[in-house]
Amino acid sequence: MTMKPKIACLLGEDFEDSELELPRDRLIGAGFDVEVIGARAGAELRGKRGEVTERVEKSIDSANPEDYAALFIPGGYSPDHIRADRRFVDFVLRFEALKRPVAAICHGPQLLITAGLVRGRRLTAWTTIQDDLRQVGANVQDAPVVVDGNWITSRQPSDLPAFSEALLSTLR
Repeated sequence: MTMKPKIACLLGEDFEDSELELPRDRLIGAGFDVEVIGARAGAELRGKRGEVTERVEKSIDSANPEDYAALFIPGGYSPDHIRADRRFVDFVLRFEALKRPVAAICHGPQLLITAGLVRGRRLTAWTTIQDDLRQVGANVQDAPVVVDGNWITSRQPSDLPAFSEALLSTLR
């Protein structure tokens, strides 16, 4: 039995429901195992629209970046909640050092801002986050999907098909 490549999904309360569901379903359909990593294993996290409830499979304390083929950061209010927890920021820093794919949508790049990784990088995000990115030296493009090296970013739920396809294409 071959192990499926694992994708780390960093998640906190009030994530954007569709921004978790659609990319995760596409990744699973392509043969990947998406592991939800949160502050506490077993915790139930609610999407901000109340359509999705997700159980945390692994605590951030026991997650090792080297175990994952890619990092996936859904948007909504989740990135703002988890970036206040240094353990998530440290995970992102350790993951980025591996140069594996990092996929963030909507408010997801807030976690990359807090990690101090966006200066000089080309990316996109939700409209209000685009301004934050510019202020810390990112090269912001208002496009459905922006790929810059190992980073894949998108703006909003309507970009999910392009975002998911770019992530899958990078992983192939």
